Amino acid sequence: MTSLVDTAGLAGTVFSDGWRSASGDAVVEVVEPATGKTLARAGVADAADVARAAAGAARAQPAWGALPATARAAVLRRAAAVLEEHRAEVVRWLVREGGAVRAKAETEIADAVEELLQAAALPTQPHGQVLPCGPDRSSTARRVPLGVVGVISPWNVPLLLALRSVAPALALGNAVLLKPDVRTPVAGGYVVARLFEEAGLPEGVLHVLPGDAVAGGALTSDPAVAMVSFTGSTAVGREVGAVAGHALKRASLELGGNNALIVLDDAPLETAAAAGAFASFFHQGQICMAAGRHIVHAAVAEEYVRRLVEEARRLTVGDPWTGQVDLGPMIDAGQLRRTRAIVRDSVAGGAEVRCGGVADGPFYPPTVLTGVSRDMPAFTEEIFGPVAPVVVVQDEEEAVAAANDTEYGLVAAVRTGSLERGLRLADRLRTGMVHINDQTVNHQAVVPFGGFGASGNGARHGAQFAWDSYTQWQWITARAGESA
Repeated sequence: MTSLVDTAGLAGTVFSDGWRSASGDAVVEVVEPATGKTLARAGVADAADVARAAAGAARAQPAWGALPATARAAVLRRAAAVLEEHRAEVVRWLVREGGAVRAKAETEIADAVEELLQAAALPTQPHGQVLPCGPDRSSTARRVPLGVVGVISPWNVPLLLALRSVAPALALGNAVLLKPDVRTPVAGGYVVARLFEEAGLPEGVLHVLPGDAVAGGALTSDPAVAMVSFTGSTAVGREVGAVAGHALKRASLELGGNNALIVLDDAPLETAAAAGAFASFFHQGQICMAAGRHIVHAAVAEEYVRRLVEEARRLTVGDPWTGQVDLGPMIDAGQLRRTRAIVRDSVAGGAEVRCGGVADGPFYPPTVLTGVSRDMPAFTEEIFGPVAPVVVVQDEEEAVAAANDTEYGLVAAVRTGSLERGLRLADRLRTGMVHINDQTVNHQAVVPFGGFGASGNGARHGAQFAWDSYTQWQWITARAGESA
């Protein structure tokens, strides 16, 4: 079987009306975070690349949108089959380029395949409604493509979070400009381009432009781009939303989270601690759904912490490509510094490190903090590292108040021995998603995924909810003859 991504042959290129060199021959070294080795050289797009791509996408979109629904669906299904065929190669890139452990990489591919298949089902769904009208004319409303959609995707789950927007946007008849993060341009960009190239997507319908803030700003402001789907930090999301709003274009903003895992006094603690460890330490805590605050009832706090520390100490940390480990490296030195600073400043404020807390090169161990109060950085900030801050509360009222004491509102989880109690508490949590007797890290292609507050602007990802993001309504009336 031939390789899906020939990084030697594609060195320094972008995918825009075929493979070509980036403007100015700008490149970035693709570095393995566990070792510092250079894995590849990717082209870096600038504003000129984006403008050229947007114009090309606008030219290609009408023919793509006019294709029969079954033809567009077939391209998405073939892309899913190509990804399945090259699963082992893509796992290698997710592990080496992104620092993922193999289990995370395998899960990401499975979810990406599901996103493609769910998107393939969209074109053949009903596109509109027949509206009430008089006897001499018809009145219908139908959904039509936006035109050109811009997608800005992050490094932490690079393949899935690119395809989560790219696949439904294409399926519904749009052309797409994808700007993956320059830290993961292969798994989050080149792989996506090659999947659709192999699947037979017409040239010019998809453009993949790895880039930094310059390319992101150009994409967001380009008049040919009708809508921007952004996944990333709240700070950058505010900037994207401001530019899009000024241009009167649509923006789907899926942003950060400072998520609470609430442990009530009737929760079975063995399973609660295991869930808490997974929620805080999965992928080194570098996901928006990570449990950033463990809010624990005082009656069970000591035992919960003991079990959580045991779970943390059982986990192994190291190079996920060469060893069977539970946690890999932090994505880069900047993210490592941020995690260390939040822990250091919280300890200076009175928190206690119960395990972990000391980095080893690019690796940061699972860390449990106790004595955390609501004014410490470990409580107020999204850490994006493998840290589990524990906040002790006296009752349900205090637990709800602590959970809601954040500008974010992505996801929460509640551990309890009573389903009814969990459901009552869920009604009071200001988050877009709540999981009872589970943990915070959950994803399915068919759910309305998104948050409240600083975690997003109300847009939702997932299956049929994509219609709201990537199409717009058009009202059509028709008479058999001329009207007076």
